[in-house]
Amino acid sequence: MAKDYYNILGISKDASDNEIKKAFRKLAHKYHPDKGGGDEAKFKEINEAYQVLSDKQKRAQYDQFGSAFEGAGGGTGAGFGGFDFSGFSGGGPGGMKFEFGGDTGGFGDIFGDIFGGGGGRGRQQERGTDVSVDVEITLEEAVIDTERDINIYLSSICSKCDGSGAESGNNIKSCKTCGGTGQIRKERRTILGVFAQTEICQDCQGQGEKPEKNCAKCGGDGRTKENKNIKIKIPAGIADGQTIRLSGQGEVGFRPKSGKSVPGDLYITVHIKPHQIFERNGDDVIYNLEINFSQAVFGSKIKVPTLQDEINLKIPAGIQSGKIIRLKDKGFPHLQGRGRGNMFIVVKMKTPKKISKKQKKLLEELREEGL
Repeated sequence: MAKDYYNILGISKDASDNEIKKAFRKLAHKYHPDKGGGDEAKFKEINEAYQVLSDKQKRAQYDQFGSAFEGAGGGTGAGFGGFDFSGFSGGGPGGMKFEFGGDTGGFGDIFGDIFGGGGGRGRQQERGTDVSVDVEITLEEAVIDTERDINIYLSSICSKCDGSGAESGNNIKSCKTCGGTGQIRKERRTILGVFAQTEICQDCQGQGEKPEKNCAKCGGDGRTKENKNIKIKIPAGIADGQTIRLSGQGEVGFRPKSGKSVPGDLYITVHIKPHQIFERNGDDVIYNLEINFSQAVFGSKIKVPTLQDEINLKIPAGIQSGKIIRLKDKGFPHLQGRGRGNMFIVVKMKTPKKISKKQKKLLEELREEGL
């Protein structure tokens, strides 16, 4: 009976390569014979299914012919559980030895997860930690370029050793543990044979070199925690919740002077305080203007505040409550591009809560006139 490899891995027939790999990782962890509750037969079956479905050519053949096609479990170079080990170094049964280094199609990562440790890939450049801070500004400050001085506590270059990690007068020498490679090679015996992996040297943190004597202030790290003042520029037109990224202004990496590490980035999230009279809508600003009955009937000139100044606004006679007056280019600068938004003034009729006897009499006369 043909095996249903998709069912074995618990995935659909249109599963992506990433979904196939994730399913295999999960099941390999669960059923590996060296783990409690493992199942060797099931593990072999999972291996066989993954060997086929992770290979585009084999998967296409399987989708057309089923598991009976050549290469599903047998064929030249097919090893334990359907894995093709012909490309790895090693011997026969009982003495199998497999190298995982460089790009092995993901097997270095997978077996590193199962048996512990990392894959065989070389150490990438050390990177310092990114730092996030929050800054609050007013709506008026968001209209113009604004500067802020912020004080943050983060890892900086050690002032005593200048980031080298070495005590004064001591040299940086090649690491004896890894021989200057930054990596060490380890072998693990498993039911599949002996797996050789390269791992980061913990003695030099993968740099391949270390101080003869560690700096007394930073302990050899080349960095210390301290308060740092940073001046930041907030561009005009920034919106509430937007983030500014300052490259290289985060925490420094391990032994920054070695040239094998780079600092992280600083992320500033800007929050804009709510305003008492203005409301922002994108790059436009909205202002509610209350006028009385006589101003609406006869028209008027009224001083109106904007984000940066005051203007004399002409109210046309007979204006209706709810009418919107647009002031061009009185909004926020466009952050991406030229120009500005607009200011929209919403006219609202103000009804007095208390009136004098004279006012009441006049209003009653107006009512009699049909107004």
